Amino acid sequence: MEIASDRADEAKQVTGKKGGLKTIPFIIANEILEKVASVGLLPNMILYLINQYYFNAASGANVLFLWSAISSFTPILGAFLSDSCLGRFRIIGFGSVINLLGMILLWLTALLQEARPPPCNPMSKPCESPTSVQLLLLFSSFALMSIGAGGVRAGSLAFGADQIDNPSNPKNGRVLQTFFNWYYASIGVSIMIAVTVIVGIQTSYGWVIGFGVPAGLMFISVVSFFLGSSLYVKVKADKSLFTGLAQATVATWKKRHLKLPNMNHNAMYYRHAGSKVTTPSEKLRFLNKACLISNPERDLDSDGFAVDRWQLCTIKQVEVLKALIRILPIWSTSIVISATLNQGAFPVLQASTMDRRFLFGIEIPPGSFVVFGFLTVMIWVGIYDRILVPLISRLTDRPGGLTFKERMGIGLFFSCASMLVSAVVERKRRAEAIQEGFADNPHGVLKMSAMWVIPQHCLTGLAEAFNAIGQIEFYYSKFPKSMGSIAMAVAGLGVAVGNLVASLIVSILDNLSKRSRGGTWISTNVNKGHYDYYYWILAGLSAINFFYYLVCAWAYEGGEERQVWDMDALEDDQESHQGSPVRIRA
Repeated sequence: MEIASDRADEAKQVTGKKGGLKTIPFIIANEILEKVASVGLLPNMILYLINQYYFNAASGANVLFLWSAISSFTPILGAFLSDSCLGRFRIIGFGSVINLLGMILLWLTALLQEARPPPCNPMSKPCESPTSVQLLLLFSSFALMSIGAGGVRAGSLAFGADQIDNPSNPKNGRVLQTFFNWYYASIGVSIMIAVTVIVGIQTSYGWVIGFGVPAGLMFISVVSFFLGSSLYVKVKADKSLFTGLAQATVATWKKRHLKLPNMNHNAMYYRHAGSKVTTPSEKLRFLNKACLISNPERDLDSDGFAVDRWQLCTIKQVEVLKALIRILPIWSTSIVISATLNQGAFPVLQASTMDRRFLFGIEIPPGSFVVFGFLTVMIWVGIYDRILVPLISRLTDRPGGLTFKERMGIGLFFSCASMLVSAVVERKRRAEAIQEGFADNPHGVLKMSAMWVIPQHCLTGLAEAFNAIGQIEFYYSKFPKSMGSIAMAVAGLGVAVGNLVASLIVSILDNLSKRSRGGTWISTNVNKGHYDYYYWILAGLSAINFFYYLVCAWAYEGGEERQVWDMDALEDDQESHQGSPVRIRA
C-alpha cells in the first residue's frame, strides 16, 4: 500500500507571517468578554422574570433550564458547521455578532417600558401577564444569545490552537501548552468576575445598567476579535467528524444483510493512509460491516478510494462509533447530575430572603453565592493536582491518582450530598420564615444568615470538580487524540439533556403538588412553597443515579486504558483533518 494523498498543509491559508502568540490575546479577549457577559446574565435572571414579567417560580425556572439546555447544545451544532462549511474564524465571528444582538435586545427589554408588562403591586392586585409581543422580544434575545454562544464556544479553543504552527515541534508544543493554560485560567477568572461584578451591578444599579454593561462588554469582544483578523491563520473548513459518525451508521445499515467473515479469514478492510491497524476490533462486531471491502472492483475506484463513503467507511470511523456507543451507559449517568448541578435559580430565591451580610458587613447579592461553588472547584483542583495525586500515586502505583471512573463516582456521591444539605437548610429556612411571620411575605429578610447556603454550593463545586472533569478526561481517553472535539460534544450534550430533564422534573412536581392541600411545592413565594420536598426528590434521584453508575462502571470494559489495541494507532501523521484513504495495489 502507498499513501494516496499528501499532507494537508495547504489547508492553512497563510499569507506572510501569520499566527503565533501575537494572535492569542485577541482570541482569549473574545472568549473572556463573552463569558463575563453571558454568564453574568444567568444568576439573577430568575429575579428579572419574576419581578418584571411576573412569571411564577416554576415557569421562570423552566425558561432558564431550557435556555441553558439550548446554550449547551448549540456549540455542538457550531462545531459541525465550523468543520463542514464555515470554518472556525467565520463561526466565531458570526457567533460573536449574533450574541451581541441578543444582548442588545435583552437590554432593550429593560430600557423600554413598553417591552414589559406595566408595574404593579402583586400584594394589592393581580399583575398583567406579558403580551405575546413582549414574550417574543424576551425569548428572541435568549435564542440569539444561545446561538451566538454556540458559535463562540465551538471554535475558540481549536481556533487558538490553529495559530500555533507545527505543534509537534517541542518549542511550538510549549507555546501550545501555554495557550491552553491561559485559556482555561481565563475561563475561570471570567466566570468569577461574572458572578460577582456583573451580578453586583445588576443588584445595585438596576436592570438597565445591569444588562447594558454585558452588552457593552460583548461589543468590545466583537471589535477585539475582528481587529486581529489580518493576523490569524484560518484553516479551511473540512469534513466534519460528526459526518464520519453518520457515515459509519448509514453504511452499517445499508450493509446489514452482509455476512461478516470469520476472524481467521483474510478479509480486506478500508483504512486511513499510514494506519497500523488493518482489521477492526471484535467489540460490537456487527459494525465492522461498514468498513469491510466485500468487492474491491465495485467498492473502490481505480485509485483505491471508496466510491461511496456512505457505503464504505474507514476502520477509524467504525472504531470511533464503537467507542461512542460503549460510553453511552456511563454518559447517561451525567444527565441527573447535570440537572442537580444547574439548580441556580432556586438558591437565588432562597438567598434573597436571608441576611446576606458577610465579612465586615459586606452584603452579597443573591445571585453571587454561586461563586463559592466555583471557588471550591478551583481550590480543590489545585489541592488534588499538587498534593493528593502524588500521594495517591505513591500508595497505588498509579501515576494519575484516582481513576476516571473513581472520580466520576465520587462526584455523583457529592451531588447527592449537596441535595441532602439543600433540603435540610431549606427546611430550617422555611421554619424560620414562618416563625418570624413572613409566611405571606416573600420580600421580607429573615434573621437567618445566608451563609447557611454556602455548604450546598461547596458540595456542588466538589461534585463538579470530580464528576465533570473526570467525565471529559474519560471521554477524551476513549477517542483518538484528533477527535477531542467529540469528547467535548458528548459532555456538552449531557449538560443539555440534564437541563431538559431538570425542566421536566420541575413541571411534573409543580403540576402534581398543585393538587395537594398545601399548594405547589415550587411557589413563587418561597416561604409558602416546599422547596425542601423538591430537594429531597432530587436527592433520591441522585442516590438512584449513583447506584446505577456503579453498575455501568462495573459493566464497562477497558478500565483506564484505551481499547485493547491503541486507538491512536488509527491516527496518521500525514492524514488531514478529514483523513486520507489508501491506494490498494493488487
